[in-house]
Amino acid sequence: MKQVITAAALVGLSVLAVGAQSQDKFSFRSGVELISVTVTVTDDAGRFVPSLKASDFTLFEDGKEQPIAQFETERVPVSLGLAVDTSGSMIGEKWEAAEAALGRFLGDLLGPQDEVFLYRFDSRPTLIRGWTSDRRSVAQALGHVRPSGGTAMYDAIAQAVPLTDSGTRRKKALVVISDGNDTSSQTTVPELRQLIQQREVIVYAIGIDAGGDPGPQSSSSSQGSTSRRPVPSPFPGRTPPIVAAPPPPPPPPSTSSRRGSRPDGRVNADVLRTITDDSGGRTELIYSPRDLDPATAGIAAELSRQYFLAYHSAAPRDSRWHSIDVRVKGGPYTVRARKGFVSNPK
Repeated sequence: MKQVITAAALVGLSVLAVGAQSQDKFSFRSGVELISVTVTVTDDAGRFVPSLKASDFTLFEDGKEQPIAQFETERVPVSLGLAVDTSGSMIGEKWEAAEAALGRFLGDLLGPQDEVFLYRFDSRPTLIRGWTSDRRSVAQALGHVRPSGGTAMYDAIAQAVPLTDSGTRRKKALVVISDGNDTSSQTTVPELRQLIQQREVIVYAIGIDAGGDPGPQSSSSSQGSTSRRPVPSPFPGRTPPIVAAPPPPPPPPSTSSRRGSRPDGRVNADVLRTITDDSGGRTELIYSPRDLDPATAGIAAELSRQYFLAYHSAAPRDSRWHSIDVRVKGGPYTVRARKGFVSNPK
């Protein structure tokens, strides 16, 4: 009888030991941060590259290759925010074109399971519609907007980016449309960049530079427009001649919160790229309000043709920036994805 009890006790201790080991292993795994990465892949003509497999991708964190834990190719529903310039400079043809383009974007181009919110910004940002799946009501709300005032674009983005956190869909994105420089914000460009780096949101910007020189048409333009031309690095697969914006002059102390402003009030593509590029999004510069429709359609198409990757981060939970580099084997592909993340503290 004593031997039976002793054996039972040993078995019990063994079970406890195994359970403790399993619990320790589970706790260790739960402490590893799962990082999601949305990837856009295009060929040298700017066309989306379909049918890639997980084995075609290589992912590096802080220069060290990491195994891909999840991989998906199907379109996933999107929580999409819109931040639209309604300043006085948008009066007339620009606003009419914006209403029409966004109406089609919301009503026809997004998926049935997508949800959206809408910010407008003039001299200050205003939330017109919170998260909703009733996208047509959002388009109707634009019909009641009358452009006026200045441009608080940075403040609008600073409010819209955190709101994407509460979206219920796995993919988060923000589209910003503006025709000029910020004139009214308290938020700075470095503050915006840091805010975006702390999240998984993909940020897109469309800049309407009606006073600019469109230059020669890109032969690879998918829309055939005579006035659309993407800004240099973020737009995939296109290498048209570039009209570079002059570097902004050092701001005086009284306007230091609006770094990146141009004295002529036109769109500063460099600032927009600073806001969009770290997220894996892009900036597109257009030279006619008529090109808002193909520009928004291009973003909708991109959101439908992206790859979803996830991996278990090897980075310490140190609240610091850690780089991400995604590469694709094979042809001369252009790959856009978030450039890194800020590791959550322990």
